[in-house]
Amino acid sequence: MDEYGPQKAFPAQPPAGLSGSSWTESLLAQGADRNSFPANVPAASLPPTDEQGDLRSAQAGPDRDPAGAPKAASEERKLTEVKPAILPAPPKPEPVAELGTDQQPMLYLLGGLAFALRSFNNLNQILELTAFVASQLTAADGGALVLFNPNGTIQLDQLHCSDLDRREQIRAEMEQIAQALSAQEPILKTEGSLSVKIPALEHLLDERLRQSLGPDVRLFGTPLLIRSSVQGRLYVFSRQPGYQWNERRQQLLRLVADQAGVAIENERLTAALRRKMALEKEMEIGSYIQTQLLPRQYPQVPGIRLAARCRVASKVGGDYYDFIKIPSERPENSRAAADEPVGSLAPSPEPSEDFRLAIVIGDVMGKGVPAGMLMSMTRAMVRAEALNRHSPARVLQHLNRAMYSDLENSNRFISLFYSEYDPRSRRLCFSNAAHNPTLWWRARSRDIQPLDTEGALIGLEEHSQYSESCVHLQPGDVVVYYTDGYVEAANTRGERLETSGLMEAIQRAASRYESPEEILENLFEQMDAFRGRQGSHPVVPGPPVDAGLLFQDEISLRPEPVDDTTLVVLKVLPDSEPT
Repeated sequence: MDEYGPQKAFPAQPPAGLSGSSWTESLLAQGADRNSFPANVPAASLPPTDEQGDLRSAQAGPDRDPAGAPKAASEERKLTEVKPAILPAPPKPEPVAELGTDQQPMLYLLGGLAFALRSFNNLNQILELTAFVASQLTAADGGALVLFNPNGTIQLDQLHCSDLDRREQIRAEMEQIAQALSAQEPILKTEGSLSVKIPALEHLLDERLRQSLGPDVRLFGTPLLIRSSVQGRLYVFSRQPGYQWNERRQQLLRLVADQAGVAIENERLTAALRRKMALEKEMEIGSYIQTQLLPRQYPQVPGIRLAARCRVASKVGGDYYDFIKIPSERPENSRAAADEPVGSLAPSPEPSEDFRLAIVIGDVMGKGVPAGMLMSMTRAMVRAEALNRHSPARVLQHLNRAMYSDLENSNRFISLFYSEYDPRSRRLCFSNAAHNPTLWWRARSRDIQPLDTEGALIGLEEHSQYSESCVHLQPGDVVVYYTDGYVEAANTRGERLETSGLMEAIQRAASRYESPEEILENLFEQMDAFRGRQGSHPVVPGPPVDAGLLFQDEISLRPEPVDDTTLVVLKVLPDSEPT
């Protein structure tokens, strides 16, 4: 490592007692190979250049001699007078250690800026160093960084001026110009886009700053580009009478402006990543809460067995299913029912037939956190209405009236299929609020019958009326509740599974497998085979997850299906088979 290596030249934070421009000057002064070097780097002996435009190429360049004739021609005339045998060998490039005294500080300044970009976490420190380095590299008296904000305002972000007496005056004048231009609505905004007026804005800003600084100060600037979009201007200014704006100084200012653009973009990306990580953690917590709201155990009901699974498209989904034990209305059972937790899903050691089982499945429009919040609210209200022993149609009617105002404000709707199974009579009564009709596979006839009634979406109309119907289930029958994520599954050709595809899948699964768990598993396998790839991780009833794991920094991502997919399978057992 050479003596100008930035790893040992700069501290990561400003030392005590130094801040602002004094800190940047002290920072860069630590690594010089002598006690000090001039504040203004001497300009190389280059010919005069044009100073009328913004970073334009010079009229006279290295290809011309002082007389105006091309150098190549004069050198060619000289070469004709020299014999090739005695031509001197071309000079070797100078190593970095043998550079001139005017180039060593320049490399040191660029190295310090690069060190700041990769080491500093404070954007203000980097931009403050940017204005200072720009002025030093171009041998100017000062530098300024002006940013164009996305909201249409102009901001003087950083200012460096070697003339301490005029620093505050120049700052006040530049800030006043930035505020005045920000207040001019026609200049900054056209149809909501700031980028439309950027060229005119740059020209107007340059003219205002030149007028404000006075005729004795010469101002030069270059655009600050971030992803090919102008996000500001980097300026240098000088009061030196013989100051020349040559090609090398133009290139150096462009280089510093590019580094400033990289620093600003890195800060924006870092802030966006922090917001994304915070949102991911919130989604993890929401997913954990939603998982705990889903039934973790299947209720023990004489004559039937249940299986259910929910796959969410995002960490928080809008699908919902629930099992609710509704106590019998007979008075002698009221006290026994009161001794158990309301809506308890734990299996009873001695199952009683004096209850009905409510089986509910629903889908909130959309997905993510809003849908998950509405799902939680729907679950609580459905449980309250069911435990009041209302009929299925009355449950949906009360639910619609209670949730109408909240759903109207959120511009969302809920489809819901509510059913109650009586184990004594094997009677299944149901009412549908525009949800996918439940499919009933009859073991005797081996056909499938949709279970459906008339009714609107929850939240669509305040005074919607709902109807209900009942069927008698027989041993071996299979009832499948589902959400639209299953029937809307698409393959690589864009073809959807549709309800007909689900019916065929139920026909194959119910004919082949006896247990509802096997039927459920096979239905998901057939859907995955149709889609051509595996689905996301399922949300299944199980033990609670350790909440402390949700706050770890590492967040796992999983493949996402198109929509939430939920299946509930009810299988009626043969008379001779125990529950």
